[in-house]
Amino acid sequence: MNEQPRRRRAGGRAANTARRGGADLHQSDWRIPLNTDAPTEPLRPEGVQAIHEGAMRILEEIGIDYLNPEAIEIWKEAGAIVSGENVRIGRDFVMEMVAKAPSQFTITPRNPAREITVGGKHILFGNVSSPPNYMDLSLGRKVPGTREQCANLLRLTQAFNCIHFAGGYPVEPVDVHASVRHLDVLFDKLTLTDKVAHAYSLGPARVEDVMEMVRLAGGLSEDEFRARPHMYTNINSSSPLKHDYPMIDGCLRLIRAGQAVMVTPFTLAGAMAPVTMAGAVTLSIAEALSAIALFQYVRPGCPCVIGTFTSNVDMKSGAPAFGTPEYMRATQMTGQMARFYGLPLRASGSCAANVPDGQAMWETGNALWSAVQSGANVVYHAAGWLEGGLIASPEKFIMDCEVISMIQRYFEPELVATEPEDIAVDAIREVGSHGHFFGIQHTQDRYETAFYSPFVSDWRNFEAWELGGAVWTPERAHRVYHEILSSFEPPPMADAARGALEEFVIRRKEEGGAPTDF
Repeated sequence: MNEQPRRRRAGGRAANTARRGGADLHQSDWRIPLNTDAPTEPLRPEGVQAIHEGAMRILEEIGIDYLNPEAIEIWKEAGAIVSGENVRIGRDFVMEMVAKAPSQFTITPRNPAREITVGGKHILFGNVSSPPNYMDLSLGRKVPGTREQCANLLRLTQAFNCIHFAGGYPVEPVDVHASVRHLDVLFDKLTLTDKVAHAYSLGPARVEDVMEMVRLAGGLSEDEFRARPHMYTNINSSSPLKHDYPMIDGCLRLIRAGQAVMVTPFTLAGAMAPVTMAGAVTLSIAEALSAIALFQYVRPGCPCVIGTFTSNVDMKSGAPAFGTPEYMRATQMTGQMARFYGLPLRASGSCAANVPDGQAMWETGNALWSAVQSGANVVYHAAGWLEGGLIASPEKFIMDCEVISMIQRYFEPELVATEPEDIAVDAIREVGSHGHFFGIQHTQDRYETAFYSPFVSDWRNFEAWELGGAVWTPERAHRVYHEILSSFEPPPMADAARGALEEFVIRRKEEGGAPTDF
C-alpha cells in the first residue's frame, strides 16, 4: 500500500503556489477548460428557424453594403446581385459557403505550449482590448492610455494562466503616433507574452506588418507561417448592414495567409438594430454570415468564428448597457444560432460601470456566465473592461481573473467525479455521527486541491477582517497588480527572433510606418 498522501490535480489544478509572471501568488496551472455543461437554449426549434429565415431574407431581399471594392468584385464573380455597394446573396449559396468553415481549429503562438483550440467545448478567455482610457486606484481618475500602461496590462495578460490569448491593445497608447503604434505595441505583446496575438484590421500596412512580426517572433519560414494559424483578427460590421473597407481587407489578407478571423457585429437593440432582441440577433447573424460566406468563397475551409456583441441601450440616454438580462439572452440566442451553423462562437465579458465596484462585478459576472451558458468558445474583454469599453483598469483585470478562475474551477472533473473514493462511504463510516472530517486521512490526502483558493477575495468574517487591517477588494487587487509588476519575468525568447523583431520595427519606422488614412 502506498503510504504517500495522494494529491489529485485533476484538470491541471495547482497543488501548490504557482508563479504568476514572477509573483508567487496562488493560481491554477495553465490549461484550456472544457465547458461540459449543456448550453442554455431560450429559443425553441421554431425560434431558431424564425431567426434563420429572417437572416436569409435580409441577405436576399435587403442586402449588405460592402465599402470594399475588392469584395464587390469577388461578390460579382460569385454570382451575387450587386447594385453599387449593395450585395444581395441567395441563401443556398450562403449555407453552402458557411458549411465549408471548420467547427474547430487551433492557433499556435511562438510558444507551442500556449496553443489554443477554438471550437468544440473549449472556452478561452482574453484580456480587455481597445479602451482609449486607463484608470487605476493610484490615479483616481481616467486618463488617456500610454505605452507603459499598455505594457503593464500585457504583463497581467501573461501573468494570469486563466487568460488564454492576448487580444487587441489592452489600452490604446495615444502617446505613440498612430503610424507606428502597431509596431511598438506588437513588439511589446510578442516579447512580454508568449500567448496567441491579435492584429487589428486597420489598413493593409498594419496587417502585413503584424503578420511579419508574428512570423519573426516564432522563428518561422513563410511556408511554416502560412501552413496553419498563428494569429487572428477580429472585425465588427458597421451596423446596420455595412462592412467597411479596412476590416474586410484585413480579413482577406489574413485568410489568404492561412490565419484566423472572427466576425462580430456590434448591434445595440434600439440604436443600430431593432429594439427587440430577436430582431437585433437576426440582424447580427445576417451581417456575420455575409462576411463568413465571402471568406469561405475566397479560401474554402479558412478558420472563422461568428461573434456576438448584441446588447440594449438606455432608451433615455442612448448609452450602451452590458451584463443586462437582454445582453445575456442575446448571447444565449446567438449561441444556438452558432451551433445551428456549425461555427465556433465568440462572446464577451463587459460592463457599463465606471469604477471596479459591485455594479462592475455583477454586470461582468452576468456577461461571463452568459458566455458559459451560450457555449461560447472565445470570450473577449474577459478581464479589465470598464465604462462600456472606454476604460481599462488593472484592478478590474485582477478582480475579473478571480471570477474566471472560479469558472475554470467549476469545470474541473473532480467536482463531479463519482468514483467510490469520491462517494466516500468509508470516510463517512469513519466519522460517523459524532466526529468531523477535518482530520481524517481522506481529507488530508486532498486538502490542497479540495476547494477554490482566492487570490483577491477575503472570506474571513467581518470581525476578523476588521481586526486584521483588511482593505476593500479593489485595494487588494491594486496591491496584487504591483506585486506582479515588481517581479514580472518576460517569457523566454530566442535572441535571433528578438533581434529580427527589433530590426523590423526600426526599418518600418524609418519607412514611416503605416498611413493614417486608409
